[in-house]
Amino acid sequence: MALNAPLLGLGRPALEQWVQQRGQAAFRGRQLHDWLYSKGVRDLDQVSVLPKQFRQQLLAEPPADAFDWIGRSRELQRSVALDGTTKLLLATHDGLSIETVGIPNPNRLTVCVSSQVGCAMACRFCATGKGGFQRSLALHEIVDQVLSVREVMQQRPSHVVFMGMGEPLLNIDAVLASIDCLCSDLGMAQRQITISTVGVPKTLPKLAALAQEHLGRTQFTLAVSLHAPDQQLREQLIPTAHAYPLEFLLEDCKQYVLTTGRRLSFEYILLGGLNDHPAQALALADLVSGFQSHVNLIAYNPIEEEEFQRPSPAAVEAFRSNLEGRGIAVSVRASRGLDADAACGQLRRRFATSTSA
Repeated sequence: MALNAPLLGLGRPALEQWVQQRGQAAFRGRQLHDWLYSKGVRDLDQVSVLPKQFRQQLLAEPPADAFDWIGRSRELQRSVALDGTTKLLLATHDGLSIETVGIPNPNRLTVCVSSQVGCAMACRFCATGKGGFQRSLALHEIVDQVLSVREVMQQRPSHVVFMGMGEPLLNIDAVLASIDCLCSDLGMAQRQITISTVGVPKTLPKLAALAQEHLGRTQFTLAVSLHAPDQQLREQLIPTAHAYPLEFLLEDCKQYVLTTGRRLSFEYILLGGLNDHPAQALALADLVSGFQSHVNLIAYNPIEEEEFQRPSPAAVEAFRSNLEGRGIAVSVRASRGLDADAACGQLRRRFATSTSA
């Protein structure tokens, strides 16, 4: 455990060790744990149960990679849709910004978190990729997103999806460490957490092994973004897909299912007139049949930089019906927040444009 790392993300034993290394009794670590995760404190000076002299000592020497010892980010902007979907733009200590989204449903609050600042995958339909990649997020920056949504929406998150900015499998260690924290310290269950990936060569076997090492067992859901039923179209939509042909990606998916015993979810963004034809639905069914999986259809949220079209409701229903007719488990994700910068990366890009104008 690094002595100068932010406290957010550390569990109770690590916090007890941290305070003891600074001459405090172990119970101070348990107090810190309560203030970090139950109370969601933002500033170390607010932790009034700690001796004032100890707080002053720490405030004089904050860690280099956070605003202060707690490790919380600062809100730059908030966008709230008519359906209650709330998108937050958060500032990092080094002047960058990330997005996180709270998606409310009856008896449920899902938090969509980012794993990186920007993204190197450059998917054409995604606003995040237009800004390029800057860096991966640290453990405390990922956990903070969940706490920030909880604070703003005044509701305990029930589910977390790694579907925000970035490619989670290019930041595996921090993502798995954050899942450990969400489960051990915030009381969530792995089955309430989903990791989404477009596919990075040689990472799925590594993910299965590391999840076993970090978490003891693999119970989170892995969602693999396909978006096309053939390699040629997939490369048009996801330029980095040329390095990971569909046949190899699907072989790794099958091996992941065998290793973990967990069903995969395949994500498919429907782009009007491009990948939403009946023949493509049948090709997709042939592609994903034969092992434990589920297809999640997502109607495209338009972004300014591309001319892709949102599919018609009839096209979405026909695509779903064709998959179901081939025996494929399928669902259609309800579109949320369409009136408030719905597409991932849009709020960040608009904020950057407005502040540089």
